Amino acid sequence: MGDRPTLVRISYNVDCTCTLTILAEEIEATIWIRLLLAIHSKKLECYISENQIRMNWSDVLGILRDIGSKESQNRYAFRFVPEGQAKRRIREFADQVKSVQDQRRSSERIISVEEIEHRLNKLGFTKRKLRNFQYRDLSRLLSMSHGANFSVPGAGKTTVTFALHLLSARKGQHFIVVAPMSALQSWIDIVEMCIHESAPDEVKERFTWLTEGRDKIAESLNTGAKRFLISYDEAINHERILERHISNNPTHLVLDEAHCMKASWHSHQRMSLLRIANEPVRRDILSSTPMLSEPSDIISQVDFLWPGHNFGQDIKQGKSPQEVLGNLYVRTTKKELELAKIIPNFIDVEMDPAQQEMYSIVRKEFLRNWRNQGQAKIQNVRKSVLRLLQISVNPLLALSSMVYEDKKLDSLLVEEILEEGHSSKLKAVMKHVYSLTNEGKKVVIWTIFSDTINCLNSSLADLNPVFIGGGDQLGSVSNPESREERIDRFRKDQNCCVLIADTAVCGGINLHEVCHDAIYADRDYSATHYLQTIDRIHTLDSPRDIETDIYIFRSIAPAGIGSIDRSVSRRLIEKTSGIKKILDDPDIQPMTLEEEEEFVSFGIDSEDMSDLVSEFEGKATELMKEEI
Repeated sequence: MGDRPTLVRISYNVDCTCTLTILAEEIEATIWIRLLLAIHSKKLECYISENQIRMNWSDVLGILRDIGSKESQNRYAFRFVPEGQAKRRIREFADQVKSVQDQRRSSERIISVEEIEHRLNKLGFTKRKLRNFQYRDLSRLLSMSHGANFSVPGAGKTTVTFALHLLSARKGQHFIVVAPMSALQSWIDIVEMCIHESAPDEVKERFTWLTEGRDKIAESLNTGAKRFLISYDEAINHERILERHISNNPTHLVLDEAHCMKASWHSHQRMSLLRIANEPVRRDILSSTPMLSEPSDIISQVDFLWPGHNFGQDIKQGKSPQEVLGNLYVRTTKKELELAKIIPNFIDVEMDPAQQEMYSIVRKEFLRNWRNQGQAKIQNVRKSVLRLLQISVNPLLALSSMVYEDKKLDSLLVEEILEEGHSSKLKAVMKHVYSLTNEGKKVVIWTIFSDTINCLNSSLADLNPVFIGGGDQLGSVSNPESREERIDRFRKDQNCCVLIADTAVCGGINLHEVCHDAIYADRDYSATHYLQTIDRIHTLDSPRDIETDIYIFRSIAPAGIGSIDRSVSRRLIEKTSGIKKILDDPDIQPMTLEEEEEFVSFGIDSEDMSDLVSEFEGKATELMKEEI
């Protein structure tokens, strides 16, 4: 072979992967080992057979950046030889690398606020007025080929992204949004909320929801529609259909709540999304919390947005995301929203005698499990906490579950619990609901237990309530079984005064136009769920001349027993304070959320447990004033 360099053919495959083929009678040790080392150091997934390496296209682009320069090819005596589509794509990638580096260093806006407003008005985007910070973010995103919006909840990321699509779309371009189920409703509503009825049909086209399996999704994609919504699960399960559609149609692809990729760094979900990352003509990611607990959480997101640019690898090796990304993202802080403060109204209610006795039994069980906890006891500790939360609002619910588990309870206590019926707190909640609705107000009631939803729904039947629970299906307002129809009824039906909802499934529900009063029958330790529920009635579009009130009901036990509701209040003050500091930081920072802790359900972490022990032992600190 003499001094002739070894040739490494690069071919692009129909499944968005790439094959590297060593063209030599014998594999040259230098380049073959060099390629394997690069793959091993980056922990990339690949398939190796004889003289071929098959891997994800975006990973190949990263290797080309590492060892694809002329200098490297001369040093290691080889040549990359791209063929067909690979040749064109590599040339486009080289141009993109230069463009992204320029965008990364520049904060320039290429389009003025006046021009944005003029173009949006011309398109019929007149029903929603953008705020100054939204114009700023939109202008910046328009200057990027692909972008990230890490603004806080309530900053209107959905609105800004929809406007971005309208302004950046090519003729005939499709728009696909991948989102968790809880976020789909915001996209279902966005066209009607922004676009005037007189706008052209293609501008006011509603989103088509891709669901109900492979055949139905394929059929929906071929109807001539151009705007689509799909959940993360459906996108992964039907990756090939999505990939084929994006390959054949110029597409703007958006990942909403992009941190959903975080848990799937080495999973099929992450690989599915990265496989199609190079196909869309534009990609955007949206997340208020791109780093849930540590900088590495953002790796899969930036690798999707800028495949082959090695941003994820740089973060993995210790560089801060801010240093790596530069100006490649926009972020609006909580302070910039200038929302009016809400001062919670607390209504403390003493426990009934039998309720207090049952509560004391479970309290002792909790303390016993806590003091003797080992790995096997953790679940018992958690179960005791959930039961205490149940008893504080709905002893009948707790009694039912304890009987089901064959817990030994004194028959007299059981009779007394049944005789007391609804707890004093639940009765106080219902009394306050009637008081507010008698004033002509609509009210949303938040609770963490589905049985309490059912209880309130039947007890307040004369107020014509609607309810939303974890098992309710998403769908059209024309489907009476869907949560969209129930929300629509609450908004528009003057005789429907009450919405009862699970705090864990509040995403995408916008109630601010008709509701300014929220009641919390109970709360758990989840600060994120609590803040998200407040955002349902307290948003950018909330009327400034109408006061927003929230009422938090707490069951109070004697000092010697302690109140779990007081412990929840204390911990939520600490957690929301930490979150608000992050939300007012112009840079993206890690945000430790309760979902990342040992106790996953109901936001319970070890510090919550310690606080509850202090509460029960009479050693807890005084409650501070709670503000939102």
